[in-house]
Amino acid sequence: EMDDALAVIDWLSRQPWCTGSVGMMGKSWGGFNCLQAAWNGHPALKAVVSVCSTTDRFADDIHFKGGCLLGENFGWGAVMLAYSSRPADPLLRNDWRGDWLRRLEAEPWLAPRWAAHQARDGYWRHGSVGEDWARNRVPAMIWGGWADNYMNTVAALVEHSPAPTKGVVGPWVHQYPHTAVPGPRVGFLQMAIRWWDRWLKGVENGAEADPVYRAYVLHSAPPDASAPRRAGHWVEERLWPSPRVKPEVLHLASAGAGVSHPRTPVEYLQNEQAAGFSCRISTPQTLGLNAGEFFPMGLNAEMPGDQAADDALSLCFDGEVLAEDLQLLGAAELRLRLSSDKPLAFVVARLCDVGPDGSSVRIAHGMLNLCHRDSRETPAPMVPGAVVAVAFTLDQMGYRLAAGHRLRLALSTSYWPFVWPSPEAATLTLTGGSLTLPVHIGADAAEWTPPPAEHAAPAALRVIREGRARRVVERDLISGLQTLVVEDDQGERENLAHGLITGERLTERWEIHPDDPLSARATHVWEQTLSRGDWAVRTRAWAEMTGTGTHLRMKARLTAWEGDAVVFDRHWDEEVERTFV
Repeated sequence: EMDDALAVIDWLSRQPWCTGSVGMMGKSWGGFNCLQAAWNGHPALKAVVSVCSTTDRFADDIHFKGGCLLGENFGWGAVMLAYSSRPADPLLRNDWRGDWLRRLEAEPWLAPRWAAHQARDGYWRHGSVGEDWARNRVPAMIWGGWADNYMNTVAALVEHSPAPTKGVVGPWVHQYPHTAVPGPRVGFLQMAIRWWDRWLKGVENGAEADPVYRAYVLHSAPPDASAPRRAGHWVEERLWPSPRVKPEVLHLASAGAGVSHPRTPVEYLQNEQAAGFSCRISTPQTLGLNAGEFFPMGLNAEMPGDQAADDALSLCFDGEVLAEDLQLLGAAELRLRLSSDKPLAFVVARLCDVGPDGSSVRIAHGMLNLCHRDSRETPAPMVPGAVVAVAFTLDQMGYRLAAGHRLRLALSTSYWPFVWPSPEAATLTLTGGSLTLPVHIGADAAEWTPPPAEHAAPAALRVIREGRARRVVERDLISGLQTLVVEDDQGERENLAHGLITGERLTERWEIHPDDPLSARATHVWEQTLSRGDWAVRTRAWAEMTGTGTHLRMKARLTAWEGDAVVFDRHWDEEVERTFV
């Protein structure tokens, strides 16, 4: 795929209608492609614009995070099974049927392939541009959103890339910044054109002298999983890391005392001294139902909701009520001293803004598979009962807690369905820890006024069937199972420019018993329809994931119809050995 990108760039650069200078822009995997093409290098590629992407395919993507297997690894495998099943439009390709059937025959079931690589190996290093920052020689404009889970890329690239790199992080979900929610939206297109003018046309417009990092600092607000707009303000930094970000260390004390301000150096976590308290962490497998989507796309309660219910099941350390606002910009680091009663376990940390009414807003989160405590490449099991010191970094954030609020650190051993559970429910014993916050001295920072959002008129569509969305948690009082049900029906719409009618339906079920990690079951069903006149096709992708103590099982079925006739039907049933997940 990366070779194909370079071949396309080479071809474009040699066309008579091209100056020889090529730019590349994309979102999500298209954004990955931009970074990868720049990393691999072609003399004609002069600049890229990458939105909602990553520099590390193992540590900061949909598959694993902190060494934990993410539910989205399965979910996105089901997405790709569905998306890749659609045919070409007959108006564009006469041999659409033969091409479609060939592609269906060749289509892979990707989820087990990804899940088989449970450590940082060559599979993940391939295409991870953070493997060698020095190879990033192409000017890059990088965009991200706090409501997306690719929010770390902007800071990573502006800090490490030797090429001219500018970054913007807004309040947005996994969408382009001129159309995304929550607002405010910004003039992404104008800024992209300015970038192209500078690097493709040689216009001396000063784009290379812009601040390297611009971020929207979210303000305290009531929790809202469907917020159309977030209060906040824009800041810009000419250096990143910024000299205006000062580390503040908070030490974990007993649960009763909460978080205390600095009293002893953080190095105490690195020796055998008693920390003065002992707390157990063993949370129900159902904790995490308020986490939201890995990459929200819109407003159907896809963002994290009120964290109070999950907090009530977690081990929480609360700070004192803030006498003045506290502004954070950057990534917090957590150090813990703990032991586990099981060889396989993970810990999830959520940083939350607790309002006077007790509501809780997730600011940032992070997680660590404790088998990856020393190495992502060569994980090792925990020795039950042995005390270890671990450290991990939470996600980047831009957030201002209001006076009268509290900062909360919530720790858990489960986070369903964001993280696939370990084979056994673990109990961690915590005897010490510290949290280092990136406190931003915002009074000295320049504020940024972005250009207003502009975009072309949307495509003219005729609604044939309205869509609907549903997101509920079901609790079976007999079996004890709890299930997150997600239904997303996009309805059916006709594109009036060419008459193609498209439809899409998704149903997800994520079920688990609070006391049994091996009860975890995910089931996804995607249905796609395309029609025009008397031509109609549809596909149905069904996928299921379960686990035993030793293996992960992922089944799938893909069926395709032309009219009412089944033209393709395939089943997959694959098992992947669990190695430290």
